[in-house]
Amino acid sequence: MSDFRQSSLPEHSGSRASQSALAQNRVLRNTYMLLALSMVPTILGALIGLRTGINQIMGGSPAVSAVVFLVGAFGLMYMVERNKNSSLGVVFLMAFTFFMGLMLSRLLGFVLGMQNGSQLIMMAFGGTAAVFAVMASVAASAKRDFSGMQKFLFIGAVILILAALGNIFFQMTALTLVISTMAIGIFSAFLLIDLQRIMRGGETNYISATLAVYLDVYNIFSNLLVLLGITGGNND
Repeated sequence: MSDFRQSSLPEHSGSRASQSALAQNRVLRNTYMLLALSMVPTILGALIGLRTGINQIMGGSPAVSAVVFLVGAFGLMYMVERNKNSSLGVVFLMAFTFFMGLMLSRLLGFVLGMQNGSQLIMMAFGGTAAVFAVMASVAASAKRDFSGMQKFLFIGAVILILAALGNIFFQMTALTLVISTMAIGIFSAFLLIDLQRIMRGGETNYISATLAVYLDVYNIFSNLLVLLGITGGNND
C-alpha cells in the first residue's frame, strides 16, 4: 500500500501541473481573443468621432476633454473590474474600448490633417505590433520576474498624467516629446509585466487581463502616433 501511494503521488502532482498549465493557456488565449475583439469598438468609436466632428469639439476645449477622458475612462474601468466575473464585464469592456476610440479621434484627426497622415498611422500601428511581439517573446522566454518594477512604473505613470495635464496649458512641443517618449517606455514595460503575469498564472481572469493589456497597447500606439506626428508630419 505504501509503495502504491508513493508511486501515485508524482502522477497526481503531474496532473495538477498539467491542469494549471491548461488554465494559464486558456486565460492567455481568451485574453488575446478578447483583445482582438476590443479593437472593433475602438475603431468604431474613432470613426464616429471623426465623422461627427466630436474630435474637433475636443480639440477646441482640451481642458474639458481631459476631464471627460479621465472621468469616463476611470469610471468605465471601475465598472469592468467590478463585473469581471460575469458576462457584464465584457459589455463594459467593449463600452470602455469604444469610449477610448472616441477619445482617440482627436489625435487621429490631427494626424490625418497632414499629407502623410495615413502613412504615419500605419507606422504607429506597425511599431505597436513590433513592441507587442518583442514584449510577448521576452515574457515567454525570460526567467527573471519583472513584477518588481511595477511600483516604480506606477509612480512614473502618475508623473506622466500630471505632466500631460500641465501641458494642456503650456502647450510645449518639447515637453510633449518627452512625455510621449517616456510613456512608450513605461507602457512597454507594463506590457511585459502584464503578459508575463498572465503566462505564469498570476492573472486568472481574462477580462482583467484584457483590460490591462489593452491599456498598454493603447498608450503605446497613441504616444507613438504623437511622436511621429511631431517629428515626421508633413503639413506642406
